[in-house]
Amino acid sequence: MNTAVIAHLALLASAFLFVSGIKQLSSPATARAGNARASLAMLVAVVVTLLENQVLNWPSVAGAVLLGALAGGFLARTIRMTAMPQLVAVFNGLGGGASAAVAGAEFMRLGGGAVAVGDGATIVLGTLIGAVTLSGSFVAFGKLQGIVTGAAVTYPLQKTANAVLFAGILVAGAALAAGDPNPQMYVALAGAALVLGVLLVLPIGGADMPVVVSLLNSYSGLAAAATGFVLGNMILIIAGALVGASGLILTQLMCKAMNRSLANVAFGAFGAAADTATRVEAGRRPVRDVDAEQAAMVLAYAGSVVVVPGYGLAVAQAQHELKKVCDLLDERGVTVRFGIHPVAGRMPGHMNVLLAESDVPYDRLLDLDEVNPEFDGTDVVLVVGANDVVNPAARDPQSAIAGMPILDVDRARTVIVMKRSLSAGFAGIDNDLFYRENTMMFFGDARQAMSDLAREVREA
Repeated sequence: MNTAVIAHLALLASAFLFVSGIKQLSSPATARAGNARASLAMLVAVVVTLLENQVLNWPSVAGAVLLGALAGGFLARTIRMTAMPQLVAVFNGLGGGASAAVAGAEFMRLGGGAVAVGDGATIVLGTLIGAVTLSGSFVAFGKLQGIVTGAAVTYPLQKTANAVLFAGILVAGAALAAGDPNPQMYVALAGAALVLGVLLVLPIGGADMPVVVSLLNSYSGLAAAATGFVLGNMILIIAGALVGASGLILTQLMCKAMNRSLANVAFGAFGAAADTATRVEAGRRPVRDVDAEQAAMVLAYAGSVVVVPGYGLAVAQAQHELKKVCDLLDERGVTVRFGIHPVAGRMPGHMNVLLAESDVPYDRLLDLDEVNPEFDGTDVVLVVGANDVVNPAARDPQSAIAGMPILDVDRARTVIVMKRSLSAGFAGIDNDLFYRENTMMFFGDARQAMSDLAREVREA
């Protein structure tokens, strides 16, 4: 068997590992194994590619791999769960930037000679998508991190300016793809694409950044696939197509979970700061305020409890204290389960990973469709740091979140909401749940409040 056949078989095995790895990511129970399998696929693809291209400077390659492994290991060990969306945004940006750099290197390799139409088109696409992904992802990172304002940044003739810029990019791209080897035009195209990425993300509010990050993840895959065509690399085409497709599917699922279209996310400025009138309205109605002892008595003598976690749980890093409370309730014979909304937290799966970190069994995590029919027969729902995803206002056709699928926690016998204040969520509207007769508000930092709750449940 010759070397070429072995290389193709290795790449075929790599493609299989990529597909099966992504499949395993669909379940928390197999996600870690799926990630390892996909990583192995990438290692095989890189090694085969290097061997096929007869790379001789192996010390440099080994040094780069070691440097990347150290950086990745450091980030994996030190990053907080609340900052995971920012990390994903940076990874997306770097992936897009790498694709644009490879496309640029291929353009330079041609040495200013005539470029075949097919090669020119793929170089232009790789550069355009990669550069937009790079700059857009770092703007998304800035909004999530609080470095850039989370409000929707708009200005006069914004859409017109974007359209003119995009038209200019298309004209330059068409000229390059047609065989014009003008390096100045290529640099201008890359710079304009970077500017376009910034202008496309700035007008989107911070609440929609998780959707934007997911979409940019898809872009990074498409950029990688375009680069694969530039290099004639089969596995890069396959891997890029998989990432692109899965990112688009995830984006669509997130939009569906918010009952909004992608166009509305991109151009609706939803997630900008709420107006003053809405803010003032919050908290003007009376609520039932309870302390740790009162909340513990309600939970300890319940037959069934559903916990609904939200971003506030992640911010307070209260998942381990929550696990203690659930263990204590288990010892008392209380049935405890968890209701997970698709967009709870700042990215899909955020709550699943957070709870897995504190060793909550996977079989207790129920998604929206599974848990909603159960609320009518549930004694107590404990909402920890969630807001819009449990807001009954979604059933009001006149509400800003009308039609958004929510967790029907208000239909339980009793609801305890653990929250710092009555402030509005990302949607910027007051939450009707806080003022229902069957709702109790347990104010305070989630971590400290959960610790107090664990103590009181133990003593109940």
